[in-house]
Amino acid sequence: MTGYIRTMKDLEAATYGVRGENGNALLKAGGVVGGFGTPHDAGSNPFTAATGLGDLYNLLYGQKVWSMLNQEVNPLSMIAKRPYTSSGWRVLKARPMGGSGSAFTVGSNDVTKTMNSTQAATPKPDQIGGMPENAALGTAPFTAMAPEYTKLYVSPKTIAHLFEFSELGMEMAAIDDGVGDIRSIVREDMGKLHAEVQSKMLLMPLEQYDQTGITNMDRNYTSLMKIVSSAQEIGKMMEADLLVTAGQDNDATAPADDVAKIFGDARAVTKTGSSGSFVYTGTASFLDAEVDFGGSYESASDARILTLSILNDMIRRLRQNGGNPKVILTGYDTIQHLSDLLQSQERFMDRKEIVPTHNGVRGVKGAEVGFRVATYYDIPIIPAKDMPTTSSNTTNTLSDILMLDTDHLWLSVMKPTQYFEDGITSGNPFGVGTLGNQGMYRTMGETCCSFFKGQGKITNLKSA
Repeated sequence: MTGYIRTMKDLEAATYGVRGENGNALLKAGGVVGGFGTPHDAGSNPFTAATGLGDLYNLLYGQKVWSMLNQEVNPLSMIAKRPYTSSGWRVLKARPMGGSGSAFTVGSNDVTKTMNSTQAATPKPDQIGGMPENAALGTAPFTAMAPEYTKLYVSPKTIAHLFEFSELGMEMAAIDDGVGDIRSIVREDMGKLHAEVQSKMLLMPLEQYDQTGITNMDRNYTSLMKIVSSAQEIGKMMEADLLVTAGQDNDATAPADDVAKIFGDARAVTKTGSSGSFVYTGTASFLDAEVDFGGSYESASDARILTLSILNDMIRRLRQNGGNPKVILTGYDTIQHLSDLLQSQERFMDRKEIVPTHNGVRGVKGAEVGFRVATYYDIPIIPAKDMPTTSSNTTNTLSDILMLDTDHLWLSVMKPTQYFEDGITSGNPFGVGTLGNQGMYRTMGETCCSFFKGQGKITNLKSA
């Protein structure tokens, strides 16, 4: 029977069009290789007597293009999305009295009409509201006062990626190697890249904002590592030369603008001391998130072994500030360490099904739309492959940990991700200026935070 398949050689010959003496030879980009399960006895190209033409034959390639890269985008997927409705917002930065900390502060200052903000931050405990009978209005301590407000400014960022393919490339892809529509394949992979890059921006280390030759970081989304920071952390990073202003931070009078400035305001750091022993002190403000880096970043020995006490202390501090952590974002290595830590104490990480929502529409529970993640104190733990490590230590390091209150932290979207394409297949080669097509993904938005003290970060960690 003609065409009857009895052996693997027959199957290979029928599949790949090889007939005759070298029927077990299969062609790849690298040249000729032997058939599956048979000796590699093909010494020449059975298709042609010419040499160096292996790349012209791609018969072994299937239509599917498999990704060899991990391009998951958990940070981008996790953060809440809201429409961009304004260029900023007003925030309360201090109480009328009692300061701007999580706890109401008292001290030794009289409450008077002429007191300044520093004096109002520490009022006498017997002058914070208790009044004598028939008290006269406007008489200390029954005097008018007001909260302190400020404005934060947010500018949308444009994130875009352009790619192109020639007319000849599109036609050849449909003929030679069976890929078919090369545009759909490239479109899919470029879409993954577009999302992955945005995710990388959200986890960009604070140190990258102060690298020599890096001048346009403000074009990217503001990193979560910058939002969830504090003036004190910046000062300690400068003392440890983790930032490189002027080549070495001990020579700088202040942190670089890209490091200190955020949403139109700035975290203040002052410099004291003498050359070789400068001290950088951060001024506490409403812009400070809760950051636990231990005592210092200066030496490798300052790195701490991750313990449950460190995690529990951060959760307590955030809740004391009025925050409510909705998600823990960290690297796979830290999650593994935490799992080992709990198992050694005969405790186990709970698991929780997360059902994603989009524009207020809640998905239905099930494998199609939901996914299960580990939790700690009922807070979902989301792994992120690009989570940085902030430390002077270089051995046994663990990824940083972000504890985020996503009610007050979101991606403000002016224009959602859109795909544009034009070119010769659309009858307009003049628009792209080539005999081919050009495609582009574009997203416009910016990360925003309306409550810094509700966000937490744990850094300078090691496993042992």
